[in-house]
Amino acid sequence: MSEPEQPAGGTMPQMDFGTFVLSLATSVLVHLGEVPHPESTESHANLPLAKQTIDILGMLQEKTRGNLTKEETQLIEHLLLDLRMKYVAAKKS
Repeated sequence: MSEPEQPAGGTMPQMDFGTFVLSLATSVLVHLGEVPHPESTESHANLPLAKQTIDILGMLQEKTRGNLTKEETQLIEHLLLDLRMKYVAAKKS
């Protein structure tokens, strides 16, 4: 198995719950077309993938309830609220 590619700066960031959740949130923004795709630098919406990733975040929130720090709980709550609002707005347009 080959080593994962490292960013140009050198080392990979420390992986923790917050970093994982933020990476999923970034994927939602890419699927909503708000952030360009990192490889193609193009922006286009894929609402079904955005919804699926939002649902994954919701499932993570539910399955980890009571096991997160206060900061982690607030992070996932705020991200989900923001991403769900962005999804609804994208669906209306």
